[in-house]
Amino acid sequence: MASKDTLLQRIRDHEKLTTAEQLRLTALLSVPAILAQVSSVLMFYIDDAMVGSLGANASAAVGLVATSIWLFWSIISCVATGFSVQVAHRIGANDFDGARSVFRQSIAIGIIVAALTAALGVAIARPLPYWLGGDDAIAPDAAAYFMVFCLGAPMALFSMLMSAMLRCAGNMKVPSLAGIMMCVLDVGFNFIAIFPTRTVALDLSALHPSLASASIVVPGLGLGVMGAAVGSLLAEGTVAAYLTWYAVVRSKELRLWRQAGSFRPQRDVMRRASAIAGPIFFQRVLMNVAQITITIIVAPLGAIALAANVLCVTAESLCYMPGYGIGEAATTLVGQSVGAGRHRLTQRFAWMTTLLGMAVMTVMGAIMYVAAPLMMASLTPDAAVRALGVECLRIEAWAEPGFAASIVAMSVFVGAGDTGKPALMNLFSMWAVRVTLAAMLATTYGLQGVWFAMAVELTFRGLIFLARMHWGRWMKVKANNN
Repeated sequence: MASKDTLLQRIRDHEKLTTAEQLRLTALLSVPAILAQVSSVLMFYIDDAMVGSLGANASAAVGLVATSIWLFWSIISCVATGFSVQVAHRIGANDFDGARSVFRQSIAIGIIVAALTAALGVAIARPLPYWLGGDDAIAPDAAAYFMVFCLGAPMALFSMLMSAMLRCAGNMKVPSLAGIMMCVLDVGFNFIAIFPTRTVALDLSALHPSLASASIVVPGLGLGVMGAAVGSLLAEGTVAAYLTWYAVVRSKELRLWRQAGSFRPQRDVMRRASAIAGPIFFQRVLMNVAQITITIIVAPLGAIALAANVLCVTAESLCYMPGYGIGEAATTLVGQSVGAGRHRLTQRFAWMTTLLGMAVMTVMGAIMYVAAPLMMASLTPDAAVRALGVECLRIEAWAEPGFAASIVAMSVFVGAGDTGKPALMNLFSMWAVRVTLAAMLATTYGLQGVWFAMAVELTFRGLIFLARMHWGRWMKVKANNN
């Protein structure tokens, strides 16, 4: 049975792939990507559970600035997107020297963007919680949490960039393993950073009547909410170092070690990166501004609603991250098929990955509906937060198929290098439907109204993305006989 690398090479060599082989290749790329996304979510899930044990105010502090962190991380991720898609196209065309040249330039630009992002974040960290409607009870913790994450922007940049480059080169395994490693490290670092040094009693008699009780001293820094950010960034920094080493030294397609070449940006590469990443950048900025607006709508509802909102976002992400994993596979498959000039194969992979994403997330939505009480109970001991969160998760469960369609279809368009119109579609859906409807419903129906607005908007977004994929002119290649 053909391996993943063999099947990808057959795309580049214009050899025929049967439907079974296309499905196999889709699965081989999707499964590791899904595992990587789920492990990433588990990291934030564990963070929120540990912070949630500190009380509703601690969760509210994290929730207040979470969308702002997403905004800053979106800026960084656009660097990865703008350059990695070009790498996929060049590898698809068997131009490995060109792919390495783009890779070098992405590192140079990425360092500059990460430094500027970190400086801006640190500068606004202290007043940001008050701008977002937070009060004195949560603002100091929120500011400290945000500042630590911003200081870690360079680590986040290298983690995102190297993962994207390896995935677009067809290597899903290494980023997936790195994501799992980061989750494990995050648990350990957070356990030490969040909680103070404490003595834990062990009742060994439960194992055997002859055994006595014992106690152990567990070291800790006692940083509280800020410790969650410190632990996460220590984990991400470790993984970023490993991914950088692998991409630069070990990767067959990307290796720069002992390879001559310039890191100086080239006009054509930068122009193409801007054309791909520019619309995504403005989309993500405005989408995150919309998320911040939603946070501002939720904040007056109180600490219980704010805490429930952020914990629901974390819980729901276990459902939609498989869609993002399949979307990463779609970007790779479509990107390399476009680079190889294979019109029909591009279209097949587009629909195959989108329908797969919708099927997986429909199942995950049904699981979330049933398991909502357990999911919320694992995140917070606060009964009021749990009850409100369960209601919101069960509203959102109905929107998972449409959400899946928008996630994977957007990844298809990114792989084809078509980002302008899809970005406008995302923005229209978010601002005209979700934000408007949430503002109308929040005062009457509370947080449940906000999440109902979200469910309506995600379903609408999925429908318009499916329509574009069917009727839109998104493939930037000429039809041929492949």
